[in-house]
Amino acid sequence: MDQRILPLVLAFTWAFLIAIFAVPSIIRVAHLKNILDKPNVRTVHEELTPRLGGLAMFAGFMSALTIFTDLGNGVQQLLAGCIILFFIGLKDDLITISALKKFAVQLLATGIVMFMADIRITSFQGIFGIGELQVGMSYGFTFLVIVGVTNAINLIDGLDGLAGTIVLIIATTFGMYFYLFGGAAFGNYAAVAFCLIGGILGFLRYNFHRATIFMGDTGSLLCGFIVSILAIQFIEMRAEAAAPTVALGILFIPLFDTLRVSIIRVMKGRSPFAPDKNHIHHRLLAMGFNQISTVLILGMINILVITFVVSFGDWGNLNILLVLLGFSVALSIILGVYKSRSAQSVPRAKARA
Repeated sequence: MDQRILPLVLAFTWAFLIAIFAVPSIIRVAHLKNILDKPNVRTVHEELTPRLGGLAMFAGFMSALTIFTDLGNGVQQLLAGCIILFFIGLKDDLITISALKKFAVQLLATGIVMFMADIRITSFQGIFGIGELQVGMSYGFTFLVIVGVTNAINLIDGLDGLAGTIVLIIATTFGMYFYLFGGAAFGNYAAVAFCLIGGILGFLRYNFHRATIFMGDTGSLLCGFIVSILAIQFIEMRAEAAAPTVALGILFIPLFDTLRVSIIRVMKGRSPFAPDKNHIHHRLLAMGFNQISTVLILGMINILVITFVVSFGDWGNLNILLVLLGFSVALSIILGVYKSRSAQSVPRAKARA
């Protein structure tokens, strides 16, 4: 047996057990203390439900990673960023804070991994003829990637089990790549991925429809930040000839959803940050699918896109990018972007799964 497998199995198992045993206690305390999310016009759920599931995920992930994993190669700084985001997410889940404060904390966490661990995208690897990036452009683009992916995961968190399922698929894909090709420089990021997988699976036991607990900003910010770092390190590892566009494919559903709703808002003369109910899961619900079917459909779409980009990685960045763009346009048309009557402008259902 490969000696690398045992630490990964132990880390995954530890994170899973901590999360799955922690969630019932969190649910009980949340009901006793009335720390519950109330249904309203913005939400899909219909009952008072705790939104502190991120606590269990954080406990499982952090404890497993510190016990079973090498904290070198930037993982220590990743943990520091996770701790900062955990507390701001927890505060938002308890009392709600402004978007500006959350952005400031994301900026701090991003600065830690970029400047203290030098985790950044250093090259476009030939996309549009661009190779190595100047240092300033490298830092700027990396910042956009981390903040963009973090918030994309937060925005996709709108149905029972949706964000957890999508992150599970993404983390599993990155984890397998780091396990197979990581070597000394990136191998410990396989453990980062498998610790996250364990924590998510323990949480999902209670989060599928009808959910008894939600992930909340505590969980979605944590997942988004970790996934963004995994994506950057995957690109820098260069295990695929077209690593940047393969990473886009792995992250397809959250990135497609975020870009799509932002473009639609701008085309309508509104702010790209203006809330509405035009996210991809809202559209599928409006088409008649239930919550479980919607989650399964989006998960399958992400798996199919991942299968494509992994299978045809030798096509090159530009060709894969054009295929992803064409598929995105076709999917947008199917979702009825331009003729939607049900996508009404209402405040966004934030972090409800």
